[in-house]
Amino acid sequence: MRAVVQRVSRASVVVDGNTVGAIDHGLLVFLGVAQSDTEADADYLADKVAGLRIFEDTEGKMNRAVADANGAVLCISQFTLYGDVRRGKRPSFDEAARPERARELYEYFVEQIRYLGLRCETGVFQADMKVELVNDGPVTILLDSSKLF
Repeated sequence: MRAVVQRVSRASVVVDGNTVGAIDHGLLVFLGVAQSDTEADADYLADKVAGLRIFEDTEGKMNRAVADANGAVLCISQFTLYGDVRRGKRPSFDEAARPERARELYEYFVEQIRYLGLRCETGVFQADMKVELVNDGPVTILLDSSKLF
């Protein structure tokens, strides 16, 4: 499972002209699910995302997690994180999970984020989404559960 995590001052997602998810201060998480991923991958990444100390403390050091900063999470499913362009210029998505399994693990990940006490907004799985954000910093962290265990 892969996640691109961005510290944002605001973020929103629009589907068919309607805002379906929005946050102010917090984290925007683009989440990709691989064929080999399990709930253990989602548990690990949810814990990692919730605990990332990338918000500034009173001394200006990145020392606080999103909950400490009174932030929220906007999680967007993004299978293109498993786009492989090593053999040409058109991405292959062979490593990405099938939509049914990807949806299960994406929804499970969102549940875990909420279980950890965070407000978590979402996009619409498999929809054409327009994501708008203001990256705060900018701060962007790449997480890959296959490299974290």
